[in-house]
Amino acid sequence: MFNTRKFFGYPLWMMLSLFVAVQSAQARQLPGFTELVKEAGPAVVNISTTQKVKSGMSELPEGFDIPELPEDSPFGELFKYFFDQEQGEPSLRDAQSLGSGFIISADGYVLTNYHVVKNAAEIIVRLNDRRELRGEVVGTDKRSDIALLKIDARDLPVARIGKSGTLQVGEWVLAIGSPFGFDYSATAGIVSAKGRSLPRENYVPFIQTDVAINPGNSGGPLFNQDGEVVGVNSQIYSRTGGYMGLSFAIPIEVAMDVADQLKTKGHVSRGWLGVLIQDITLDLAESFGMKQPRGALVAKVLEDSPAEAAGFKVGDVITTFNSRAIKDSASLPPIVGSTKVGVFVPVDIIRDRKQIEIKVKLGELSDDEAVAKVHKPVIEKTNRLGVTISDLTAKQKQELDLANGVVVERLVAGVASNAGVRKGDIIISINNTSVNSSEQFQELVEALPAGDSVAVLVQRGGSPTFLAIKVPEDS
Repeated sequence: MFNTRKFFGYPLWMMLSLFVAVQSAQARQLPGFTELVKEAGPAVVNISTTQKVKSGMSELPEGFDIPELPEDSPFGELFKYFFDQEQGEPSLRDAQSLGSGFIISADGYVLTNYHVVKNAAEIIVRLNDRRELRGEVVGTDKRSDIALLKIDARDLPVARIGKSGTLQVGEWVLAIGSPFGFDYSATAGIVSAKGRSLPRENYVPFIQTDVAINPGNSGGPLFNQDGEVVGVNSQIYSRTGGYMGLSFAIPIEVAMDVADQLKTKGHVSRGWLGVLIQDITLDLAESFGMKQPRGALVAKVLEDSPAEAAGFKVGDVITTFNSRAIKDSASLPPIVGSTKVGVFVPVDIIRDRKQIEIKVKLGELSDDEAVAKVHKPVIEKTNRLGVTISDLTAKQKQELDLANGVVVERLVAGVASNAGVRKGDIIISINNTSVNSSEQFQELVEALPAGDSVAVLVQRGGSPTFLAIKVPEDS
């Protein structure tokens, strides 16, 4: 006999049936990864490496001497291990590390992370069928954190390569790897964001996910729901060393392009523009006559660079590069790096509040980096913005490779300190006018219209940066 009790005016049995139906529908919407793991798992490999690392110290700390111990003292071997008295240099020991990878060709090419095989004396690739094969490094690329390996095998299972460009935020993805040595562990999550820029990783637009990634997952594949590789798991953000919900993968298009270049040329070529850039804040956008912040602001044009040859200037705002929109400064380096070297490409910029197009022929990015050092100024001059400045000497200009500028000696509470100006900053230009002396700077500051935001270019630690200063109202 049916239960005749009512719930919100409806029979209880009807409400229970509706609840079960809703739960079943929700369950059907959740993805199942069993078939994906069965099909894609055989192409995933475990990578173990052996490195030679120092096990002792080459010299004692200053002011410390090893005490003279009897020959039969149990501490003798301990001190010898740490300080290696007899040889005068640290001994070497074998250290093992684990990572993951995946097979990209049936004849034995394997993709993984550069940091997985860095400085490896021996690389062992373990396949899904438990075979262990020696891996040889075909090539590595530190900037993208990609390494291409080769194993001596044929007719291997191959991972299907997809497209990361079609991924959408919120889409389900799956990782397979060897976290902490637990082979072929599958973890799932969603795409949290795309095009992430990480510190010291300017040329990779990372895919951010919440897939559980831990040490040992590095180099393993990130799959979409169709079983296609869309990324190479590379990094996590963590305060503990373990997974905290932020994982980053290299887009598969970037990884495969690097692998192809390593295979064919032995090295990776990247486009080089030759500018230092920064984001545009709301105040900076106002100072440049822009309605909203967008693009990449040129803070410095490097000497003898493609940008200098094309006529780029400090203060230009790059809004599109090779017909691709530049949302912020982080989006420019990956686009430049992936652009073919030696080809003219169009660049849209905003200069003096006007949109213009420049054609630039890209050079090839090198590993050289110039680092300038800031030296203490000598002659002090005061100015309106709450800073004490001094002129640069001829020697300082030469050492810093600067043609002009003044140095911030001290700051008091005011608009300059509020904008982020610091002691030791070199002020190169204000309101797009080069500063050649402290006297000229004083004149420029006094002429600034009250209440306006002005762009001030400073060099700090060898890197130029634009700051937006709100000119105080006249008292």
